[in-house]
Amino acid sequence: MLPLDQVAGFDPGRDEEFLAALPARAAVYRLETHAAAARPYLRATADLRRSCRRLLAPPEGLAGARPAAPSASRPRLNLRELVARIRYRLTGSAFEQSLVLHQQARELFPESYRQRMRLAPPTLLKLNLANDYPRCYVARRIAPDSAFYFGPFPSRRAAEEFAREFLALYKIRRCHIKIRRDPAFPGCIYSEMKMCLAPCFAGCTKPEYDAEVAHVGSFLASRGRSLAAQLEADRDQAASTEDFERAAAIHKRHEKLASVLRHLPDLPRKLEELDAVILQPAAVEGAVALFRVCAGAVGDPFLLNFRELSAMPRSLETILSEALEPEPEAPLPLDLLADHLALLARWFYSKPRAGEILFRDPPPSPPASGTAGWPLRRIIRACARVLGPQPLLPGPP
Repeated sequence: MLPLDQVAGFDPGRDEEFLAALPARAAVYRLETHAAAARPYLRATADLRRSCRRLLAPPEGLAGARPAAPSASRPRLNLRELVARIRYRLTGSAFEQSLVLHQQARELFPESYRQRMRLAPPTLLKLNLANDYPRCYVARRIAPDSAFYFGPFPSRRAAEEFAREFLALYKIRRCHIKIRRDPAFPGCIYSEMKMCLAPCFAGCTKPEYDAEVAHVGSFLASRGRSLAAQLEADRDQAASTEDFERAAAIHKRHEKLASVLRHLPDLPRKLEELDAVILQPAAVEGAVALFRVCAGAVGDPFLLNFRELSAMPRSLETILSEALEPEPEAPLPLDLLADHLALLARWFYSKPRAGEILFRDPPPSPPASGTAGWPLRRIIRACARVLGPQPLLPGPP
């Protein structure tokens, strides 16, 4: 939880002194009224002093204000006589600001915070493994089931296009009907085109269909690497036995796979393996905020203050290893996880995107503990890019 760690009382008689003490920096703030039962005013702003001046200064004393015509739009909101204090937190980036605003709005307005933030559910691909004959489709809700979730995508259209392209490489069903395995069932266009194993009229056995579903799951979990490795091995084997027609057919399928993967963004992953670190400028000068993403959940930031680290007798890799090693104690509730995925997708697919994101490599088998898979050297170089033309990073001791 990122609290609003600064507080100041407001006295209308000393408003100029109050406003002058506020920093003209990006922040999330909350104006609390004298009435205990009244809901506070919550907002994110790029300039805290200017935003509070518009709300708390005398209406006739606003700089540059012009008298409004009788037919003008609604009057300017003024909370001067209602506000008792302000709580705020300075933020160094738009991503940190959205995370702080989400935490505060969820606490203050649990019924309407998504509408206030215009936070739409994340777009995912779902492989419903609870069904006897699973299919892959677009979902906007994470259910407490044993399904395989892959995402998030920038939009429903992007998810549908990727699903349509990659499912052409496999033969699981795409229909919505209940499978009864009736030999008298006429089938559909996909079975006629040999693009489905046709479990609807017993065109395959249950183990055969389960094996194809497992291949689809492996494809998504590895982001296509499993199929690419299999095709390369089959192509080399066919070429070694001089079966050049088969090798050419496999090569054509490999090219189709490469075309499909070119349209896949970097963010979509199997949710349980969506591990990354997001680097953002911190509110403290000369520092970088590292947000650990674990299974899609965004954690509170860890600050790397390079002005202080330059005097420490430890390398940056050691400090990063200690910061990235702890695992979350418990998984988030599914509704909160969906919010984090939506915030993550909103930032990742924004243009231009500020900051850096680096993904953790898939865990080995058996899984290793600690910082295995984290690209520590790349994270250090990304810190230099986030800091920009500021003091150089400290070298190893």
